[in-house]
Amino acid sequence: MSAIEEIICSAREAGASDVHLAAGIPPKMRIGGELFSMNCSRITGADMLDILIRIMPEAFRDRFEERGEYTFSFTLSRGGRCRASAYKQKESVALAIRMIDSEILLPEEMGIPDPVAEMYQKESGLVLVAGLSGSGRSTTLASLINKINDSREAVVITLESPVEHLHSYKRSMVNQREIGLDSISYSEAIHAAVREDADVIMIGELKDAESVMAAIMAAESGHLVFAAVNAASAVEAMEDIVDMIPAARRERMRARLAAALEAVVYQQLSPTADGDGREATFEILLADEEVRGHIRADRFSALYDAVEHLF
Repeated sequence: MSAIEEIICSAREAGASDVHLAAGIPPKMRIGGELFSMNCSRITGADMLDILIRIMPEAFRDRFEERGEYTFSFTLSRGGRCRASAYKQKESVALAIRMIDSEILLPEEMGIPDPVAEMYQKESGLVLVAGLSGSGRSTTLASLINKINDSREAVVITLESPVEHLHSYKRSMVNQREIGLDSISYSEAIHAAVREDADVIMIGELKDAESVMAAIMAAESGHLVFAAVNAASAVEAMEDIVDMIPAARRERMRARLAAALEAVVYQQLSPTADGDGREATFEILLADEEVRGHIRADRFSALYDAVEHLF
């Protein structure tokens, strides 16, 4: 077993969510939000290069050299699937590695509340899944896609950077595209997914005006669109994506967003009652006529009263 496989396997056995590697110190792992040193020897600069070469696909190495950082996914025969963010520091390389569960659970197996889980039944429209980094957004999105895959005949296209959870073909055809590798950008890939006869489109993150407008267009044209947003609440997710739109176009885009939106789901990880871990808590904003009216009128502060807190 290679050094990186030993590190990843040890971290998984300990229940870690992340592993951090840098030259000059032993590996560290994050468990329940806290960082702990692993019982390993210090990693050298040469070790870091060996690890990077082992896990980073060759196609990404030039981009890493040019940019100084790059995020990618990899699979180890014994360590399972992970997402890695490699970055240069102190004339060396460091890695932040996120563990990805090999098994994608269904929403009912994960304990996702029914109002959130039921989003998989929508035929069309936009469902935003919001949360901060590390909140479990991608796991929830993967679970919803798995439910669609398990229960209906559909063409599903996921757009991710990088591809994390791997979906097998079940009842649905789930095709997964990596931004930067399989397509130039999120906005280009969303427009392409519409032409590719997708029934469901999953967008790994909305972070610019072009991808927001493309996602709304896809939802308007009869597709079910799930999209992740980095935000601190359901209402802030709405405000943030509208703020991405150029000011001259916001009024029109608010009207289109109001018409296309089905729901905004927000999740965060909170300490369990016994303090021995973390669990996901949710809030959901369902788009009824009152909510749509507030969006069109730019009254986002009024949306807080419509948010339902789920535990």
